[in-house]
Amino acid sequence: MPPIKFAHVVLRTSRYEEMLEWWTSALEAEIRHGNEFLSFMSYDDEHHRVAIVNMPELAEQDRKTAGVEHVAFTFGSLDELFEQYKRLKARGVLPYWSINHGMTLSGYYRDPDGNQVEFQHDLCSLEEADVFMRSPAFAANPIGIKVDFEDLIERYENGEAAESITAYVPA
Repeated sequence: MPPIKFAHVVLRTSRYEEMLEWWTSALEAEIRHGNEFLSFMSYDDEHHRVAIVNMPELAEQDRKTAGVEHVAFTFGSLDELFEQYKRLKARGVLPYWSINHGMTLSGYYRDPDGNQVEFQHDLCSLEEADVFMRSPAFAANPIGIKVDFEDLIERYENGEAAESITAYVPA
């Protein structure tokens, strides 16, 4: 039997307070329980989606070792994804990479420890994504097309249709 959902991720850090602030702000999450060692937070009806463990003795991450590449969170609309971008930008937090994957529009961020976090919006249904991922267009470029959120937001706010600004147009 497969699981019914992905429940949470737990991060260990030597930057406990900084990580708590980043994650609660980035997710607009509430700390459901926290102390000087461990905090559990959620942004929805799950008891916790992210937990942060305080481990002051940890060494810095080495990006040349195996590990998790990134975690991703989906927003329900293009408006919500763009609002997330603007909200984080106002705090000085910008994505290091913004891309149209064809099935999602995504901004990639780094938390204070360098963990990579993707904020995305689905551009099509699961059925359409499956067809796209089996297509020659996806095979030719399974990563996607780099985009500029500032440009997309300006075009969108000036009335250009969402379908136009999120169209997958290989270079």
